[in-house]
Amino acid sequence: MNARIETLHEEAGAPAGTTHHRWLQLGLGLLCMMSISSPQYVWTLLTKPLSAKLGVPLPELQITFSLLIILQTFFSPFQGKLIDRFGPRLLISLGTVMSGLSWVLSSMATSTPMLYLTYGLVGGLGTGIVYVGVVGLMVRWFPDRRGFAAGAVAAGYGMGAIVTTFPISASLAARGLDATLWLYGIAFAVVGFVASQGLRVPHDATLLKASATAASDVRNLRPSQMMKSPLFWLMFAMMTMMSTSGLMVTSQMATFAADFGITKVVVFGMTALPLALTIDRFTNGLTRPLFGLVSDRFGRENTMFFAFALEGVAMAMWLLTRDNAVLFVLLSGVVFFGWGEIFSLFPSTLTDTFGTRHATENYGWLYISQGIGSIFGGPLAALLHQHAGSWVPVFSVGITLDIVTAVLAILVLKPMRARFLSKEVA
Repeated sequence: MNARIETLHEEAGAPAGTTHHRWLQLGLGLLCMMSISSPQYVWTLLTKPLSAKLGVPLPELQITFSLLIILQTFFSPFQGKLIDRFGPRLLISLGTVMSGLSWVLSSMATSTPMLYLTYGLVGGLGTGIVYVGVVGLMVRWFPDRRGFAAGAVAAGYGMGAIVTTFPISASLAARGLDATLWLYGIAFAVVGFVASQGLRVPHDATLLKASATAASDVRNLRPSQMMKSPLFWLMFAMMTMMSTSGLMVTSQMATFAADFGITKVVVFGMTALPLALTIDRFTNGLTRPLFGLVSDRFGRENTMFFAFALEGVAMAMWLLTRDNAVLFVLLSGVVFFGWGEIFSLFPSTLTDTFGTRHATENYGWLYISQGIGSIFGGPLAALLHQHAGSWVPVFSVGITLDIVTAVLAILVLKPMRARFLSKEVA
């Protein structure tokens, strides 16, 4: 198929260097995604200093994290429409600035409502615009490799915090919370804004979309048509369950690491928690394009079954060996390796099923499941821990969700999607 699309480029008189130019676009998209990753993936380092500064318990503070994810996801369909109307460069530029500005404003917060408005509202809307905009743009640049492209830019979001985890941890110790938020907020805004200025819409997007559609033989369904299908709601439920287990770990990791006595232990010459978070960012990013490529060859549902079950098993082992600092660090990487691929497998499966023409807006609707997962994985998981006085019930719920979703992928989603596609092609 790749060769056929390149031939179509030549037949249509596509500009020389288009193939190379799209790799530049991918690189710029990665930078934009990296610039907005820390608000979600470094949040766990901020919970204790924010709780101390504002004098609030963890469940109340975790509402901030849920607001960030909810606003990032629930407005995705609307943001997709704005991007289509005003262009990705303008909207993504605005989003990167809003994301960085949310940290600057959060440094001035003196109450949880102020934190909800700054970190949650401004940050959530900003990161949502960038995430939806970059994924939608890369799908247009790489219609022949959309699984890989979605996974690659999602990797930028998952791995972006690798370069900031240790510096932010050190800055919190040396400069304090407010100075760290202000300094890094400015840095994120500048990097994201500069990178977004080079983003362009492909001139031959119509040809590429047509080529991808012809190759897949899938009818392009609008969101209103897609949401009438039970298949969409099955995918929505599955992504919600996986988001819940993953975001529980993302948002609570510093807290349960402290309860497990791991926080200040030195592993491989480094403090355990920042080391684990850095490894997590790497595996969380690596898994997205890797499993995207694997799913292209071995099937989306087969890959889902393996990856989701892997996370469930790793979380169970993590809980059973929670007093071992070395295993805590290593297994944390495996857990994220089994979780992060949802951001390549679900969008590619959705596009395979419902077509490419409305892929950005369609994914916006599916992406709402991430916001719902943040509620269950954030404040509700913290409340469950608070009520039970233990992390065992919280982990047990996450493990169960992983295993159930893995079984649904292979026993329900796979045959259901096969029947749907046979009707669409017929």
